[in-house]
Amino acid sequence: MLLLAVAFIVAFVLLLYMVSPLISPKPLKLPGAHVVVTGGSSGIGKCIAIECYKQGAFITLIARDENKLLQTKKEIEKYSVNDKQVVLCISVDVSKDYEQVENVLKQAQEKLGPVDMLVNCAGTSVTGKFEDIEVNSFERLMAVNYLGSVYPSRAVIATMKERRMGRIVFVSSQAGQLGLFGYTAYSPTKFALRGLAEAMQMEVKPYNIYITVAYPPDTDTPGFAEESKTKPLETKLISETSSVCQAEQVARVIVKDAIQGNFNSSVGSDGYMLSILTSGMSPVTSITEGLQQVVCMGIFRIVGLFYLGSFDSIVRRCMMQREKSESTDKNE
Repeated sequence: MLLLAVAFIVAFVLLLYMVSPLISPKPLKLPGAHVVVTGGSSGIGKCIAIECYKQGAFITLIARDENKLLQTKKEIEKYSVNDKQVVLCISVDVSKDYEQVENVLKQAQEKLGPVDMLVNCAGTSVTGKFEDIEVNSFERLMAVNYLGSVYPSRAVIATMKERRMGRIVFVSSQAGQLGLFGYTAYSPTKFALRGLAEAMQMEVKPYNIYITVAYPPDTDTPGFAEESKTKPLETKLISETSSVCQAEQVARVIVKDAIQGNFNSSVGSDGYMLSILTSGMSPVTSITEGLQQVVCMGIFRIVGLFYLGSFDSIVRRCMMQREKSESTDKNE
């Protein structure tokens, strides 16, 4: 009887693997495709642009710093696979004026054709304890990290619907999957992208448009280096529980998942566990993905509780050390 049950389960899993490709999105072909990358002058955005260019795509880079854009353009062009490829640079702040964003994307499409894939990578971070962060920082981060993704997506979605094809990527963060000490201004802006993506996916799926939300871990980028200078001690100690990834590695994973039309994109074992734990009512692009979430959810929740316990311990220990130090200073 036991052998029969095991055989049935094995047969069921094999059937899922066989059926899964039939219901998964058709992969996007990058050769000749027009890929727009916001925040593309450095970090993960630049690496995503390079990865797409290596696969034959035409690239539009969008960022604020024109000098950085031109330097990045020269770097990307070294990876061309044919003489027809083009790298177009546009200097604009994607978080301030929707009409301006819409106009520059129209210009890009006139030059390189309709946008096949939009990668929303523009973002910034501020770390610190909630009461120490300036109020205007909350507003600025929401503008850059959230509206800076809304505006470009809004500008290209109509054309994608008309063409019945497209990919939109929102680069969130693991801090957009769980709230961490020191990220009270940053985490909510990245959580917001998840809600936007889920609602958008339900709207655009009938048009063969697929949304991907990427959750990169701490990544070796100029932005991460700058952020690390102001991290509270608790945040630094919590961050030490996971390794820092290379931007090139993260970019390869994001591009691969976007091409496949996967909703979640994560890197490493921690990223996989967090994606399972936070899957909730998020869409799946294969039966096997849904099965993995069902099977692993309980186990990963137990592991997650141990992580949370260790994080709480770090915060309490730092608080006690700080209070002890303050008490010593007063006595002196």
